[in-house]
Formats: sequence, C-alpha cells, structure tokens
Amino acid sequence: MPLTERLKAYAYLIRLDKPIGTLLLLWPTLWALWLASSGIPDLTILFIFIVGTFLMRSAGCAINDYADRGFDRYVERTKGRPVTSGKISGKEAVAVAASLALIAFLLIQPLNTFTKQLSVLALLVAFVYPFTKRFFAMPQAVLGIAFGFGIPMAYAAILNFIPLEAWVLFVGNIFWAIAYDTAYAMVDRDDDLRLGLRTSAITFGKYDVLAIAVSYGILFVSQLWVAQLADLSNYFLVGWFIALGCSMYHLKLISTRGREECFLAFRHNNWLGGFLFLGIVLGLGIH
Repeated sequence: MPLTERLKAYAYLIRLDKPIGTLLLLWPTLWALWLASSGIPDLTILFIFIVGTFLMRSAGCAINDYADRGFDRYVERTKGRPVTSGKISGKEAVAVAASLALIAFLLIQPLNTFTKQLSVLALLVAFVYPFTKRFFAMPQAVLGIAFGFGIPMAYAAILNFIPLEAWVLFVGNIFWAIAYDTAYAMVDRDDDLRLGLRTSAITFGKYDVLAIAVSYGILFVSQLWVAQLADLSNYFLVGWFIALGCSMYHLKLISTRGREECFLAFRHNNWLGGFLFLGIVLGLGIH
C-alpha cells in the first residue's frame, strides 16, 4: 500500500474525519476545568487536557476497531473501516492505540500524582469499553464513565482533591452519554440485534425515547445542582436553557426512530455540550 494510502487509513482509524467524538469528550473536561479553577484555568493544564482528550479519543477509536473487527464487516456503516476492510491489521491498530495512550501519559507528567493515578483508571475503562458490547446490557453507561473521566482528573489536577460538585458533574455526564449514545445505537439497532451485540437501544426497546428523555432530565438537574454547589450566577441559566432546547430538538428527531434523524440527534449533542459550557463560563464570569 502506498504511504499516502496508509496514512489515510491511519487517519480514518483514529477518526480524524469525525471530530464529534473528541468534542463530546472535551466538553465535560472543559466544564470541570472552568469550575475547578473558578473560571481562570491554568493555560498549561488547559493545553495538556485538550491535547490529551484528542489522544485518548483517538486511542479509543483504534482499540474499538480492533475489538469490533469481526462485527464491522457485517454492518453497512462500518464495513469500510480500516481494520475490518484489511487496510490495517489488528496488531497495527493495537500498536496505534498503545502508542497514543503512552504519549498521553507522557503529556500529563507535569501534573500531580493523584491525576496520574486517575489516568491509569481512565485508560483501563477506555480500553475495556469496546468489549462490553458483548455481554453488558448498557455499554453506553461504561462509555459515559470513559468520556467523563476528564472531570475528576481536571479537579485532581487543579485542586488535588475531588469535591462533591465534581461527582455530580460526573454522574450527569454518564446520563448524557446514555442519551446521545442510545440515539447513536438506534441507528444500528437492527444490525446489532442480528449480530447478537448488546446496546441500550436494544435494552430499552420501545421505551428508548422515554429513556433518553429521562437521561437528559438527570443531566439537566445535575447541572442545576452543580451550579448551586459552585455558586454560579443566574447567567448560567442562559446556556442551560439553550441546551435544554437542544435536548427537546433531539427528542423530536429520535421520536421518528429514523436512522438519519437519530444520527443527526447524536451529532447535534456537540451543541448541547457547548451551550452548557457557555452557561458555566457566564455563571462564573458575570455576578
């Protein structure tokens, strides 16, 4: 394979063409960094977390493609992925994931010991998640833990301890992930049923839209609780209400249960996360 084609395959492996995953991982991390630093994050720590988020999401994609290599070929949406199509070997995918995780670990060396210890747990969850689709009825919850680990790590890096508001933020993020990834799983539900995989879309069944609505509800209540704990001003509600409007739009889309509508709802969650971040910035910055 020519070098340019190989590089292109590696780019697809780590989803450079689909930044939505990185953004869904980044927003909760930014929420935590701003809250933990009272709105003025250290630029070095901010840089480390932004780059680390990209590296760990990329590593997660590589290990996910390795884990799903035997299933992806039977799904129209994923059959062209580099590993299952044979452009990249399974060993190469594992090597890419390990290399990116190592770079991410080297990146956090300037941070305190507590943060480094948490990073090991974060790595473990990220690498275990792709395999939970074989036996766990709610792998989306595991994804939420993996995608939310930047929250306790951010507080640990800045405060060297994890307060209650961090755990409330963390739990809320788990339910946010259940909401958006259930919408994503609804796209592939028929294929996943045929292949014997487990997803929340299958587990919730005909109550899928209701379950997503409840998950969004827990997210928004948790954000209000965090706002109270962090003593945010009422300007926080500007972002909160816009994000709430986004969730209503998502529910309208997924209520059709159409593949394109569910996928659009999933991708639009980037805006929801961004508006919640806007609320936190306003709540901290304007009193």
